[in-house]
Amino acid sequence: MKTEILYRKGYYGEFGGAYIPEILYNNVHELESYFLDVLSSPDFKKEYDHLLKEYVGRPTPLYHAKNFSEKYKATILLKREDLNHTGAHKINNAVGQALLAKRLGKKRIIAETGAGQHGVATATVCALMNLDCAVYMGQTDIERQAPNVSRMKMLGAKIIPVHSGSRSLKDATNEAIRDWMNNTEDSYYLIGSVVGPHPYPDLVARLQAVISEEIKYQLTEKFNRSSPDYVIACIGGGSNAAGAFYHFIDDANVKLIGVEAAGKGIHSGLTAATLAIGKPGIIHGCKTYLIQNADGQITEPHSISAGLDYPGIGPLHGNLFKTQRAQYLSATDEEALEAAMELTRKEGIIPALESAHALAALQQLQFRKEDIVVVSLSGRGDKDLNTYINHLNY
Repeated sequence: MKTEILYRKGYYGEFGGAYIPEILYNNVHELESYFLDVLSSPDFKKEYDHLLKEYVGRPTPLYHAKNFSEKYKATILLKREDLNHTGAHKINNAVGQALLAKRLGKKRIIAETGAGQHGVATATVCALMNLDCAVYMGQTDIERQAPNVSRMKMLGAKIIPVHSGSRSLKDATNEAIRDWMNNTEDSYYLIGSVVGPHPYPDLVARLQAVISEEIKYQLTEKFNRSSPDYVIACIGGGSNAAGAFYHFIDDANVKLIGVEAAGKGIHSGLTAATLAIGKPGIIHGCKTYLIQNADGQITEPHSISAGLDYPGIGPLHGNLFKTQRAQYLSATDEEALEAAMELTRKEGIIPALESAHALAALQQLQFRKEDIVVVSLSGRGDKDLNTYINHLNY
């Protein structure tokens, strides 16, 4: 299953496609026709690589977590996406898509955000590139991610609260798409994950693939081997996992582990564990797995982490799940909180609540002493301090 041939005509296996209203056809078709040529062009690559190095701060370290390694009796390495400018992996994608939008002649950027990290990353690159920025965010997420809301406002973004549904990421995405439908001429929709209509899942995966590209050469430098035994990442829409998995998909010796948000429990009715309980359906322009009731209506998800509080999943992950190329586990809110505190106390690193779900998987797996395990630390925990304080009684 080669990474480059996994994807055919907008689909990963049976998942993907572009289920869009006619009014968006020209925009989506233009992007589909254009993006591969742009991404491979020397001038784009030069500007993108320069910004990743000088502005974002890449490459991010592949940190040997020695205290975790001693506890879990394997070599545990943390891919430190939390050390990127703006504090998460989201900036990799935002820089690339903003450069692409400028080449398409767009002057205004629309984005959705849950945890706020994609919103901050988008607002950041819009400030850098002199683009207008509108960020849709559910009112629930605005309240629980207040630091990121303030950062976006400082950067000049217009924050548009969403009060429909569960007032979280799904609902913000709905409103962002409506805005795009009404402003197709001058606006570009900068999707934050490997979701949405073709070609967005492929575009975002390619931009985030820098994560696994770096892992390969960093492992070679540290251990004289280019592949780990495990790659573990949290899954909401799934962009940090797509980036961490990308260059290892065709290596069957690498175990790919995605970790969903179980919320209060997979069968509690308060969960975001899409692959555990979901069925194929259509959401936000693509066919994938989603949480739905017997009538096919999307069920409201729940997670303590705003970035994983989504009822669907990227079509790449849908295919990796169905073909059993990757294994998908889940972690509850409480398990994520415990894992976050363990990393904080043992390694002096406060992770984002999203990343804490990936860390929680270490408790569920059995490693050999010689195993090399890479965990994508997708973001830092500054944005979640209020949640940590409220739940840990500080």
